[in-house]
Amino acid sequence: MDFSKFFSRDNSSSRNVAKDRLKLVLVHDRINCSPHFLEMIRGDLLNVISDYIEIDEKGLDIRITRTKRDTDDAMVPALVANIPIKKMKGK
Repeated sequence: MDFSKFFSRDNSSSRNVAKDRLKLVLVHDRINCSPHFLEMIRGDLLNVISDYIEIDEKGLDIRITRTKRDTDDAMVPALVANIPIKKMKGK
């Protein structure tokens, strides 16, 4: 029986998390997006959206990341918002 798997630490998941965080920091630095600016965007989005839907603010995730452009596969910054909806208003 191989006991090494019980005593070795699997650092692959923590390594991937650290790598993703570093990528996020680099993207923010390259497009000069401060945390304050990202909070301003978050607040503006909440103000506009709250007129139409009730959202779960605890689950709200807004970030700037990099994505491939469809036309030429170049990597470009992208604003990604995951906004959990509780219910639609006015229906």
